[in-house]
Amino acid sequence: MDVVVSGASGLIGTALCRSLEADGHRVRRLVRRAPGDDPLAIRWDPMAGELDATALEGVDAVVHLAGAGIGDKRWSDEQKRIILESRTKGTSLLADAVASLDAKPAVFVSASGMGIYGDGGDAVLTEASPPGDIFLAQVCVEWEAATQAAEAAGIRVAHLRTSIVLSGDGGVLMKTLLLFKLGLGGKIGSGKQWWSWISIDDEVAAIRFLIDHDDIRGPVNLSSPNPVTNAEYTKVLGKVLKRPTFFAVPAFAPKVALGADFAEQLLFLSQRLAPTVLTDHDFPYRHPDLEGAFRAVLDRPN
Repeated sequence: MDVVVSGASGLIGTALCRSLEADGHRVRRLVRRAPGDDPLAIRWDPMAGELDATALEGVDAVVHLAGAGIGDKRWSDEQKRIILESRTKGTSLLADAVASLDAKPAVFVSASGMGIYGDGGDAVLTEASPPGDIFLAQVCVEWEAATQAAEAAGIRVAHLRTSIVLSGDGGVLMKTLLLFKLGLGGKIGSGKQWWSWISIDDEVAAIRFLIDHDDIRGPVNLSSPNPVTNAEYTKVLGKVLKRPTFFAVPAFAPKVALGADFAEQLLFLSQRLAPTVLTDHDFPYRHPDLEGAFRAVLDRPN
């Protein structure tokens, strides 16, 4: 199978490409630099609208993961514009390109995020739940809508509403791990906000599952079937690391350090996802519970 992957150098993209190639699939990475020594790489510039569509002719699947990191910088108006346009422009460009092909891919798997639901409180959020009214929800709504050209051309499109990805190679977990190892980790604010999560192994397996299952289209929650509160997340991580988690981060601290909007939407939102599409299709989770996921990605067996 020939698979085109954008965002191939990111946390999820790196793991996905490694998995596909290990199973003998041919991966064609979309890159912003000159392709260099990779004869399969395809150069594109999503912000400038540059992509040679003919290079995609005949591929079997496209997995689109590219977009500026939402937690990389404080959210100024300019950074919000970059976050939005790096997603919508790249998605539109790629969707238009595959729609124009004579030999179209069978499936276009496009990243999105659980931010689309806004703050759900204690409510269980399925793929049928409505969008929220926050910035991240707006981003995800426009991001998903940008695949329209591919859908109109008859290509099956699946939207990855990804939750917190647990990995030993980066992401949220690695940004906070040192504090926890020092015994300085703790819940954030009240700790009552729901955090939905998925291990990197299950994230990659779910993406491949969606490529292979031609009866799945539209939004798909990529999360464990067992979300936890932030307080429980903290407790379980402390147990795995054998460190105390007595400290609590007062709600005002990250708001001052990171900006109120940034902190509210990345740390304090309560999002209790139910991965209904995956469970209805009997997706085989490797790490359905949090402790097992932490032990796997941090290589800390019992």
